[in-house]
Amino acid sequence: MTVDPRLEAAGPEGPGHPYQLVAPSPWPIRGAFSALLLASGLILWIYDLIWPPWIVFALGALGVAATMIGWWRDVIIEAENHEHTPVVQISLRYGMLLFICSEVMFFVAWFWAFFNSALFPADEIQVVRDQVIGGVWPPQGIQTEDPWGLPLLMTVILLSSAGAVTWAHGRLLKGDRRGLKIGLAITIALGIIFTCVQAYEFLNAKFDYSQNIYGAVFFMATGFHGAHVIIGTIFLSVCLLRAFLGQFTSSEHLGLIFAAWYWHFVDVVWLFLFTFVYVWFG
Repeated sequence: MTVDPRLEAAGPEGPGHPYQLVAPSPWPIRGAFSALLLASGLILWIYDLIWPPWIVFALGALGVAATMIGWWRDVIIEAENHEHTPVVQISLRYGMLLFICSEVMFFVAWFWAFFNSALFPADEIQVVRDQVIGGVWPPQGIQTEDPWGLPLLMTVILLSSAGAVTWAHGRLLKGDRRGLKIGLAITIALGIIFTCVQAYEFLNAKFDYSQNIYGAVFFMATGFHGAHVIIGTIFLSVCLLRAFLGQFTSSEHLGLIFAAWYWHFVDVVWLFLFTFVYVWFG
């Protein structure tokens, strides 16, 4: 009798149902305590309540990083043991989509702050050091970045990287592992180049974070996007390592799909940043 593949899981007999029964894991409790340590350390650092001020924050950050590495390692092992049945994979896809939706709302907050200040600049009028600030956008005295210089270059880099990761995925579907590795390597290289160009832009900006609302929103929105590019680059680097280890097949490569989704999300956010922050209101 043929066994329904949706009921297959770890072990020759399978559990008789399409769901994954995960083993007890130390990572949730470790992650919770690490996050608590991270937040507490940040507060202590801000108010300079301990010395050295960064020690608790650093310990929390290391704990969170160790939790992420260990937990995702276990998930990869589960995938390699064929514990991710088709039903489980659907749940994982929904989870990744919901995570990306939460990230979208995170950036909506920064766009909301930017549009509120750009469309209603009169609400931001204030006197700072005997100078009237507000009423116009960008604020008086702000020398914005030329959108057709570095921002356009960064746009071309990210769009090219989106094409490269899509090509890499297509190569894997055709069984071309060499093409997969080349495509991922190109995407990672372009991500690193983008980060370097953005760092150069930040270091040479004619305004700073604390000068006014424009500087604050600009650096927070583009800076957090840059952080997501770094995270996505790490995500793709892990996929490249797994590709070299032969862990992806044309039918089982959920980790690569999630990395590609995340990278495309980063690309789309940048297109909005480039259009509105640099071009329209720049």
